[in-house]
Amino acid sequence: MLVKTRSRVGVYIVLTVAAAISALPNVLVLVGSLRPNSEIVANPTGLPTSLYLGNYARAWEQGAIGTYFLNSVVVTAVSLALALVLFLPAAYALGRWRFRFAGAIQALFLLGLMVPLKIGILPLAQMYDQWRLVDNLAGLVLVYTAQAAPLMVLILSTFYRQLPESLDDAARIDGASHFRTFFSVMTPLMKPAIAVSVVLSIGPIWNDFFMPLVLIRSEENFTIPVGVSSFFGEYTADRGMLYAAIVIAVAPVVIFFALAMRQIVSGLTAGIEK
Repeated sequence: MLVKTRSRVGVYIVLTVAAAISALPNVLVLVGSLRPNSEIVANPTGLPTSLYLGNYARAWEQGAIGTYFLNSVVVTAVSLALALVLFLPAAYALGRWRFRFAGAIQALFLLGLMVPLKIGILPLAQMYDQWRLVDNLAGLVLVYTAQAAPLMVLILSTFYRQLPESLDDAARIDGASHFRTFFSVMTPLMKPAIAVSVVLSIGPIWNDFFMPLVLIRSEENFTIPVGVSSFFGEYTADRGMLYAAIVIAVAPVVIFFALAMRQIVSGLTAGIEK
């Protein structure tokens, strides 16, 4: 018993140290964003003497972080909404219906997880140039919707497959069509799975730097990762404003994860509970 307790304490110590090391840079950035630049230059790791929000105001207005933030919100929200509209029915068909080549189709989605979208950036850029989608937020929406397809379809189809067959039988007895069964019976039970698929998709979209860098040319269409990167050249001397821009860029994803944590845990443990 004593050996087991010591082992557990040792694990807790290691995890605590690892968490502290991981959190330290984030804490320094957050604290730095609340200090005037003069204080940061004098003492880079010191604590703020007072709560200073001027860095956030200057980053939002002077640094145009508000424009970049809005672009990222629009691109992320529209991409995820479009992905759910398209891939929920696809996942339902793949998970609930038995038809020829279903396994091959699922294998293609699995292959999509293994092959990064960046491999096709050259033909994609050429195609976008012909379609006049370069320097257009709609072009990013299409890319991110396609990027979300493999993971969403595989997760959602797996959860649809786990729902009991009796639900289909009951809906069929009541005279429900396939669409009615999908929309009114099955999908309301999929909230945990939808939360998991959205959470796992939102990070790669919000944090993506490569696609906007290649496909977006005008500064007013930058998403927040590309916009924040411009601070490193233009506002390197103003570290307080740079820190504030980084906090603004990271905060939405952190808040979203915190709010969705219950649904995420419920979705990830759904199979275990059964």
